[in-house]
Amino acid sequence: MPEMTQKPANPLLRKLPLLVILVVAVLGAIYLRDYLSFDALAANREALIAFRDDNYALTMLAFILSYIVIVAFSLPGATIATLTGGFLFATFPGALFNVTGATLGAICIFLAARWGLGDKLAARMESGAGTVKKIKEGIDNNQWEMLFLIRLVPAVPFFVANLVPALVGVSLFRFAVSTFLGIIPGAVVFTSVGAGLGEVFARGETPDLGIIFEPAILLPILGLCALAALPIVIKALRGRKGL
Repeated sequence: MPEMTQKPANPLLRKLPLLVILVVAVLGAIYLRDYLSFDALAANREALIAFRDDNYALTMLAFILSYIVIVAFSLPGATIATLTGGFLFATFPGALFNVTGATLGAICIFLAARWGLGDKLAARMESGAGTVKKIKEGIDNNQWEMLFLIRLVPAVPFFVANLVPALVGVSLFRFAVSTFLGIIPGAVVFTSVGAGLGEVFARGETPDLGIIFEPAILLPILGLCALAALPIVIKALRGRKGL
């Protein structure tokens, strides 16, 4: 996806994509919450399966597009969408479809934020001094590590992880690669939960979304976080020793 280099001179036009995202996000939170829910998925599961069986390729494309829209406009239901990917397409290729849709949607937010705010803010941080300057330099010196960390740490909201890189001048390529690879562990976990929804529906229950915090799941993810943070720690220690 090419970098966006030509921008309108009018500041309002530059901010328009981000403003549209914010407006749609607010409207979606108000009007779509009941439609993008577990209950809605349970009520329409048979129709969805029948449509998938008759139109697999179309269902795949429609699902990925829907996921992109949900993420790009920060609509409620991203978790339900991930579960739906597993329910309709199994853990694989469902996880691949989920990661693809989430990454493309995240890129939309990233570009909108950087187009409207990011370049200007990054330039101010670059020309700044003191703490602000140190923060910018710290991010620049550890971009890959920081990008993977904010994707792997479950406590970092997905929307925040999309905005922060845009506001500090991260390149689109690095953002896209780190997003795609960094969200795979969590996506596989929730997609696998979605793949077992048939049995959950049969029992009239709701899925246990807290599974990601189970030791067997959380500890490997934290291990990946530690690996991503290790180069940052090593650089900091070398800096203190003057190496």
